Amino acid sequence: MSKQDFLYTLAADLHCHTVASTHAFSTVTELAQAAAQRGLAAVGCTDHAPAMPDAPHLWHFHNLKALPDYIAGVRVLRGAEVNVLGTDGRLDLDESTLKSLELVVASMHNQTMPASSAEECTAAWLAVAANPLVDIIGHSGAPQFAYDYETAIPEFGRQGKAVEINEGTFRVRKTSAPNCRRIAELCRKHGVHIALDSDAHYHGQVGDMPHCVELLQEVGFPPELIVNGSVENLNAFFRRRGRKVSL
Repeated sequence: MSKQDFLYTLAADLHCHTVASTHAFSTVTELAQAAAQRGLAAVGCTDHAPAMPDAPHLWHFHNLKALPDYIAGVRVLRGAEVNVLGTDGRLDLDESTLKSLELVVASMHNQTMPASSAEECTAAWLAVAANPLVDIIGHSGAPQFAYDYETAIPEFGRQGKAVEINEGTFRVRKTSAPNCRRIAELCRKHGVHIALDSDAHYHGQVGDMPHCVELLQEVGFPPELIVNGSVENLNAFFRRRGRKVSL
């Protein structure tokens, strides 16, 4: 099919940051209001977990229950972007905290993941894939954390994870773009679900993903495999994940 055969919609932005991560610049309310203006049904409040240098205190994640379910008519998903800490797939939030959340994105960052070979990164991602408390594999195209995509991506699918295609990659991780294309192609090949996310650090970025959409059009990615492409897709994803969340 040509890229004109694929039309993409978005029902939620599942990876966004607030001023609780101090290199971000908007409040939860501002994120929700921006999502409402974009016509989104939900927004993920996924601030960095504590191993990042400017992450909020652990209490931030324990107290997400203080947030209302809806702000400006948008479902606010209480979540975190956890850090992969080593080749064994360790994360920087404990099991009880992870269980209290509605959405967990796991990512590798230079500040928290030691330099590792492709074999070591593959082992780490396979361990994360086996963790039932992780929902989304975050921006995994970074060259310094390259892994065996052909091995890990089908396993992400078998374990019910969504693999993220991240707009922030095209803003701040431009060297990741070729790997992201390969990841998208393999997700299409193996029928693995993806999440299309902004990684917003300012509310004006919420739901704004032109580079991601262009990439999906170029590889002919099927819309039915985008977990946040519609409310129906997202509700089905949460059911598969065993999350007690519905929109």
